[in-house]
Formats: sequence, structure tokens, C-alpha cells
Amino acid sequence: MTIVLGADHGGFQLKEKVKEHLSKNNIDIIDVGAYNEDSVDYPDIAMQLAKTFEEKKCDYIFAFCGTGIGISIALNKIENIYAALIYNKETAILAKEHNNANAIVMGGRQLSTETAIEMVDAFLAANVLDEQHARRRKKIGY
Repeated sequence: MTIVLGADHGGFQLKEKVKEHLSKNNIDIIDVGAYNEDSVDYPDIAMQLAKTFEEKKCDYIFAFCGTGIGISIALNKIENIYAALIYNKETAILAKEHNNANAIVMGGRQLSTETAIEMVDAFLAANVLDEQHARRRKKIGY
């Protein structure tokens, strides 16, 4: 499995912690930035994340900004990206089970490292549920 990670300056620190955790668990990582806390625009990172996903270089997108709101909006404007802003273990699981999200988004200034890692692990362990949820996803073209 390969995950592409990207963050603006507000999500940089949390991205680095999640990257470290994923690497320890033998998950391949592609990091499209930011590479420090210098200011960077989240739409630019969203485009890099989407490009990597569209080129089929990864299985999922994990995105970070200060609140998670801006980069999730940017990602959801891109065709074939279904980004879910998650904020606890339950939303991480439901993003996959019900919504089959191919991108999860976290607020770097909103979450502890421990919570973010718990959410990442929950998302990766969850399975997509079909039937009624597939019907609903189909209504939005997914």
C-alpha cells in the first residue's frame, strides 16, 4: 500500500508525525510537501496530491492543513477525489465504510498526534460497506 501525504504550513508538523508512524508500519509514502513550516498555499498541495493519485502512484491521499477545512474543499473540487475531513476515530471509520473516501483530511492545529494516528489506523483497517451506502454514493457520481 502507498499513501501520498501533503500539507500546508499549518499541517506540516502533524503530517510529519503521521508519516513517521506509517513508515514504522511498512507503508510506502510519497510526500508532496510542505517540507517545512514556511508558508505554502493549500490549493497547490491539493493539486500535487490529486496528480499523484490520478497517476495511480498511490492508494489513498492523507492531507493536512491548519483546520483541515481549506484543503478538503480544494481536494473535493477535483474530479475523482472524495475527501473526508475527519476529527475522531468514528469519522475515520465512517469515511471509509460509508463514503469510500479516497482521501482523508486532518487539521494540524486541531488534533493531537495520538488522535491523528488512531484515526489513520482506524481508516486503514476499515472496509467499505456496500448496498445502501453504494446507492447513496452513486447519487453523487461515485
